[in-house]
Amino acid sequence: MQIQGYCDPAFVAVQNAFAAQFAGHNPQHGGAVCVMLGGETVVDLWAGVRDQAGTLPWQADTLVSLYSCTKTFTGVAALQLVAEGRLELDGPVSRIWPEFGCNGKSGITLRQLLCHRAGVAALHQPLAAGAVFDWETMVDVLAGESPWWAPGQAQGYAPLTYGWLLGEIIRRADGQEPGQAIVQRVARPLGLDFHLGLFGADRPRVAWLSRGRNDFGDEAAQRLMRAINREPASLTGQAFNNPPGLMGWGNRPEWQTFVQPAANGYATARALAGFYAGLLQGRLLDPALLREMTREHSLGEDLTLRSHTRFGLGCWLDQPLANATFAMGPHSFGHPGAGGCLGFADPERELAFGYITNTLGPYVLMDPRAQALARAARDSLA
Repeated sequence: MQIQGYCDPAFVAVQNAFAAQFAGHNPQHGGAVCVMLGGETVVDLWAGVRDQAGTLPWQADTLVSLYSCTKTFTGVAALQLVAEGRLELDGPVSRIWPEFGCNGKSGITLRQLLCHRAGVAALHQPLAAGAVFDWETMVDVLAGESPWWAPGQAQGYAPLTYGWLLGEIIRRADGQEPGQAIVQRVARPLGLDFHLGLFGADRPRVAWLSRGRNDFGDEAAQRLMRAINREPASLTGQAFNNPPGLMGWGNRPEWQTFVQPAANGYATARALAGFYAGLLQGRLLDPALLREMTREHSLGEDLTLRSHTRFGLGCWLDQPLANATFAMGPHSFGHPGAGGCLGFADPERELAFGYITNTLGPYVLMDPRAQALARAARDSLA
């Protein structure tokens, strides 16, 4: 497999680790990795194929669905509105969204939504599959929902409701549609190839998603899948499969063209790393707000993921656990995406990292492929 792009000789270990992903008995189809150090690119590599037939080579500008890596882009846009005085971290969300303040949700704050403690991690009301594409339907249903637990008293990751909740709050505070507001705020200032809703010439650049073979993940992944499949009425089951079909729609045109600010951003690895480099450089948030974003806000057993999680505001924080570490430094922050994508920053090393793949893995927290690349980058700095 030919590896393309640029790699500083000091980081050849990253290139070797990346090449290894395309060899062996279960190679991945395509992907890219980017590492920036002090704002300078030291690794920008890509390889493999991007189409279903396996005939079109991966390009420097190939895009991939980031899934939940999208959440931090959305969270930063919300924090920018806090800095501008248009949103409050600790005031009730119902001040800007009055319809939301019913059925036990009147005291829910933006801070609680950003760190997954609000209790609105899933829907109780069953919806038809097509509802996911109707913004007004989704936000109206969420406005009428009741929490799964007393807000602030527990944590439970919101894989999809996060997008409609934060997106509607951003829409009301910013005045633009959520996708436009988020991209304009966090991508355009940095010149990032990041999109929420793909149109025109951008759609042919998207890599076809497929699932890896003979990889059933670790115990956390297996535990989550058992809950989704065997307990459909549970918080976990509803969070991932209401509206139904969401987990298998990544290649559908309607998924690619609508806006879901928790789960369907599209980017290159270069854009993913560039976003975190911009955060470290103070180009998106001032230092005080970045410190607030990246301090621990929630830690413990996650009611949705049924694993131990640790959150800042709109981001995951490092845990010294094999399946939950960014494999870099204890102050690292970022976000994984379903299937394997990962973006994060290590402020101690001034390092920003982006990894994307179109070969989806089953892991719940961090994907071992991304961790291997991060470890190689860390060891290159030793």
